[in-house]
Amino acid sequence: MPITIQHERANIYRLDVSGRLGKAEFDRCQESLVAEIRRIGPVRLLFVLSQFDGWEQNANWGDLSFYVANGDSIDRIAIVGDEKWRSETLMFASADLRRAPVEFFSSQNGLA
Repeated sequence: MPITIQHERANIYRLDVSGRLGKAEFDRCQESLVAEIRRIGPVRLLFVLSQFDGWEQNANWGDLSFYVANGDSIDRIAIVGDEKWRSETLMFASADLRRAPVEFFSSQNGLA
């Protein structure tokens, strides 16, 4: 599975992403996050990209309904991955639109 989610501790959730991310898998992950947000309130997300190969083409990635409904319930986003994905993942995470900080950390620095 290209994306998995696991509860780390407190309100921190780790999302491991590998290969080519499909829209259906991503939507299922968002549904799991919505359930956790309803259960515990605001969350912090750690995305770890391992052998990430981008996003499924021709999918409706422009659907912002999750962001509109739950964006304020995400306190912080950290993304760890190959430097070549920095710009695209920050854009995908709507880093410039969110109130919460979104940071990218290069896995080449030994962080992943």
